[in-house]
Amino acid sequence: MVEYKLAVQEEILGDNPRITILNTTIDVLDVDETINLVEKYVKTKTPLHLMGVNADKINEVNENGRMKQIVNSCGIINADGASVILASKFLKKPLPERVAGVDLMQSLVALSEKKGYSIYLLGAKQSVVEKTAEVLKHRHPKLKIVGIHNGYFKENDWSNVSQELKEKNPDFVFVGITSPIKEYLIEYLQGEGHKSVFMGVGGSFDVISGNIPRAPQWMQKANLEWLFRVAQEPKRLFKRYFVGNMIFINAVIKEKGAMK
Repeated sequence: MVEYKLAVQEEILGDNPRITILNTTIDVLDVDETINLVEKYVKTKTPLHLMGVNADKINEVNENGRMKQIVNSCGIINADGASVILASKFLKKPLPERVAGVDLMQSLVALSEKKGYSIYLLGAKQSVVEKTAEVLKHRHPKLKIVGIHNGYFKENDWSNVSQELKEKNPDFVFVGITSPIKEYLIEYLQGEGHKSVFMGVGGSFDVISGNIPRAPQWMQKANLEWLFRVAQEPKRLFKRYFVGNMIFINAVIKEKGAMK
C-alpha cells in the first residue's frame, strides 16, 4: 500500500523539492503552491493524506515508528509550526513559510465552494462540529457539506465511518481528532480505498466554531500563536510546547553538528 501511494504521489508531485529535518520529510511549498498541488489530487481523484508537521509532530516521528512511516508516506507534508521554519533556516535548507493548518483548511473550503468540491467534517464534539458546519455554510453559501460526524467513537466503529464516507464520497475529509488516532484512522481509511483528500486539522473546528478564540493577528505574525494556545490551556499544552520544544531544539542542534 505504501509503495503504491508513493508511486502515484511521485507522478503528481513532479519536481517539487523536499527537505528532511530530524528524519521527517517536508515539502518546500508555500500556501498557494500547496493549494494548487492539492487540487491536482482532487481533480485526478488520487488519494491524499495532507500532513502538517510542527515540533511536537516531529518529536513523535522520532519516538513512534508507525507515525514515522505514516508521515513520510504522505503526499504533501507542510511545515505547520514557526519552530520548524526556524530550524530549516538554521540547518541551511530554508522553507518558504509556515502553512498554518487552520488557514489552509479555510482556503481549501473556499476553493471547494468556488469549484464545486464537496467536504466532510469528522471530529470534535457533536455541538462543535455542527457549529463548524453552520459557520462554514454561512461564510460559503454554495459550499457542499455532504456530512458531519463527531470524533467520539472507538476503533471498532471505524468500519461504520468508512461505510458512510463511501456513501458520501467527499472530495475533502477534514479530521479534527487528536494524534496519533487521526493519523491511524486516515491510514485505515486510505487502506479501505477512499480517494478523498484527508487533512488532519487539529483544533480547527474549535477555532472556526468560536469555541476557542484564535490568537490576534499580531501574535500570529510574530510566530507567537503557540504561546496564546498555552495561555488558554496551560495544563494540557505546557509540556507539549515548552518541554517538547526543548527536545526539538536540542535535536536540531545535534543534527546541525552532524552536518559539519
